[in-house]
Amino acid sequence: MARQKRRKTKFERMIISLTVTTAFCVFVSLFFFKAQLSSVNIEVEKLKNSVSTQQKINESLTMKVNELVSLENMQLVAAQEGLEYNNNNIIVIQK
Repeated sequence: MARQKRRKTKFERMIISLTVTTAFCVFVSLFFFKAQLSSVNIEVEKLKNSVSTQQKINESLTMKVNELVSLENMQLVAAQEGLEYNNNNIIVIQK
């Protein structure tokens, strides 16, 4: 007994082509979104590196400011300008 091939109906062909098209679109969109995510991650790492570098610069500048504000430095600058440090002239104002 020879088996006869059953022809697919128009509806079955449409469902199969719709399924294949949908699967293709899902895979393409998956690769697209992974590529986008990868590029965003690279950008984030660049920004983190930039922020880290800026924080180091800020810490260095803070240390320099603290050195310049120190009492010894103020006394040295006052001595160079011909001024003297007199503890009796200091007035503390409290609120």
